[in-house]
Amino acid sequence: MKKVKQFSIAIALCAGFAISAQQTPGPDQKEAITISGATAHIGNGAVIENAVLVFENGKITAIGGANTPSKGRVINAQGKHLYPGFIAPATSLGLVEVGAVRASDDQDELGDFIPNIRSIIAYNAESKVVESLRPNGVLVAQVAPQGGTISGTSSIVQFDAWNWEDAAVKLDDGIHLNWPNSFRRGRWWMGEERGWSPNKDYTKDIDAIKHFIANAKAYGNSKSASENEGFKNMKGLFDGSQKLYIYAHGEKELIDAVTAAKESGVQEVVIVGGYEAYKIIPFLKQHNVPVLVRHTHQLPLMADDDYDLPYKLPKLLVDGGLLVALQNSSTSGFQTRNLPFYAGQMVGQGMDKETALQLISGNAAKILGLDNYGTLETGKSATLFISEGDALDMRTNQLTKAFVDGREISLETHQTELWKRYMEKYSRD
Repeated sequence: MKKVKQFSIAIALCAGFAISAQQTPGPDQKEAITISGATAHIGNGAVIENAVLVFENGKITAIGGANTPSKGRVINAQGKHLYPGFIAPATSLGLVEVGAVRASDDQDELGDFIPNIRSIIAYNAESKVVESLRPNGVLVAQVAPQGGTISGTSSIVQFDAWNWEDAAVKLDDGIHLNWPNSFRRGRWWMGEERGWSPNKDYTKDIDAIKHFIANAKAYGNSKSASENEGFKNMKGLFDGSQKLYIYAHGEKELIDAVTAAKESGVQEVVIVGGYEAYKIIPFLKQHNVPVLVRHTHQLPLMADDDYDLPYKLPKLLVDGGLLVALQNSSTSGFQTRNLPFYAGQMVGQGMDKETALQLISGNAAKILGLDNYGTLETGKSATLFISEGDALDMRTNQLTKAFVDGREISLETHQTELWKRYMEKYSRD
């Protein structure tokens, strides 16, 4: 009887895991696949009507008009739209499952200067949050740590994997730095006034950052036998193999951050946020600094800002000649599913639809240094999807097929299962 009870418990646990687990990763591509008849949105501003796209062994082998020869299994996508998988930069996806449950929150660690912390080893490939992004076409993301001054190292993953080793597309691609604010709100719990006031520690905080970066550079140039994991993980900033992602918003902070990084020998700098970047476009162009703009659906940060500044900011930067991509708030990863609709908002601000698409595809790939993703071009990864309509419009973005590196993936999630369950409940007479 005891063995029977144990067996029953084991079966119940397995059933519970099966219900809550992510979809099983798709099988490796076995044959060539052709998608024909769709309107192909390349991701670099180009569009091909009545397109034919062929991919084999996870790579796009041909793309062109209706006269392009098909091969293998043919998917008729007449009247539908074909897109590259969307890319979400600088996000905490897979690091936080339930914000209120500390045990499921791995987005930050103790310490202010911890570039040796690798976000990838905490990435949960079976996250329900990650799973929920796939039906909207978000198939690739940069998983970044948060907190402190230097938060750690990010990595780039695709959303069809058993574990972080399988998910990894590009390991340790960048270091993430939270730049201090020159103004801060009063800490009322310490008897300070509640309003904004100059940050008396601003200069000291910047000096600490400069000092740490200088020591890291000196460590990399030395032949010291001592091991310093923090300094060792900064080496890529000085030889160009890694990028420095600086989270900053104010005009002064942006100028100070870029100037300090460049003077310290950092080769590649990317601004994350950049709320007032539109005020210093020539400066950013001079230093070849791209911007990952925060999501558009938010209120202005300052009382005297234009009421619609967050909505039109990406267009202001694009019109100014900067390389721009969209980045959802890092502290609310679940909202990243709305990334295509934030891009769609740009169309309402007067941006061309294909340019808006680039903010979450080709441009994002360029900024992250992803040569294999972001556009529908020969030789690139077959990470793409078919939608019934415009993928930037929440009313028509209905995916029918999606592929990651050529593997056909399921678009079912725990949310679609609940939808079907309760549709059945309320559809009864």
